[in-house]
Amino acid sequence: MRASTWMLLAGIGSAFALGLGCDKSKPPEPAPPSRETTSETATPARSAGSLAVSKPAPERVVAIGDLHGDLDATRRAFRLAGAIDEKDAWIGGKLVVVQTGDLIDRGDDDRKVLDLVERLKGEAEKAGGEVVALVGNHEIMNNELDFRYVTRGAFSEFADVSPKDDGIAYAAAKLGAPERGRAAAFLPGGPYAQMLARRPVVARVGDSIFVHGGVLPKHVKTGLDGINEDARKWLLGEKRTPPKELTSEDGPLWTRMYSAAPGASECAVLDETLKALNAKRMVMGHTPQKPDINPACNEKAWRIDVGMSKFYGGQIQVLELRGDTVKVLKEGAPAK
Repeated sequence: MRASTWMLLAGIGSAFALGLGCDKSKPPEPAPPSRETTSETATPARSAGSLAVSKPAPERVVAIGDLHGDLDATRRAFRLAGAIDEKDAWIGGKLVVVQTGDLIDRGDDDRKVLDLVERLKGEAEKAGGEVVALVGNHEIMNNELDFRYVTRGAFSEFADVSPKDDGIAYAAAKLGAPERGRAAAFLPGGPYAQMLARRPVVARVGDSIFVHGGVLPKHVKTGLDGINEDARKWLLGEKRTPPKELTSEDGPLWTRMYSAAPGASECAVLDETLKALNAKRMVMGHTPQKPDINPACNEKAWRIDVGMSKFYGGQIQVLELRGDTVKVLKEGAPAK
């Protein structure tokens, strides 16, 4: 059995016992179990360097925020971006779409959303474009068997997934029948964990940094390539415990330093981070914005989670970047 499976089993009870909310304005999402750094999880300092997941500036980039298990919202967001047609086929050509994580939880369509985005990655590549899908905190919660935001319909979507590994089978068997297929899918080494292993935590396109929560100076010092690689290895089942950057409250998937209500001190931290990365802006999801996508810190932070899923009832909006021009696109708004 993979060592990571043993560690996850130890946290199953505590993960389901918690009944906390998601946003910081409400009770926070779970403090991850036992975040102590071991000799295996400790990551030596790495040079910030240039992100391996880094793309030259294309003519047009569109960023899409949290979609939370809503297939209809996902389709509408990609259509608004000019990426797909009414049959969900890629028509974006050389367009680059960046989706900043949290494709799952709160809605019934988790598997359909994950599968659609994965298919579009391949179609975009063939057309000379790209879909860069990031992991969010809700993906990692599921990898740790924290299923508290999973709907009944989203459990049933994975009912046909069978463990291919004895350790995963043992872990899944400890859960109730509705959860077993999802556990087999998302436990490190499982098929959907392997899918997520191909998705970065942080990516750069042109002079913009994309991340679910936010990048802080200490993450740059640790090394963003290293964070991406450590996440990949854990999701594949090659590391014993998740990297602390994936689970800590001030990690790239969880921090709300720039996405909540940043003041002068938070904006100074962002300035320091962007300077270290020689970047102009950071684009993030994670914290719902009302009513629209909006900037902070002199337009150096763009907050793009507008609660597009049915759960939040938000409007479909995406962020378009063309060189130094940044524009919010809204479904139903007249073209300018």
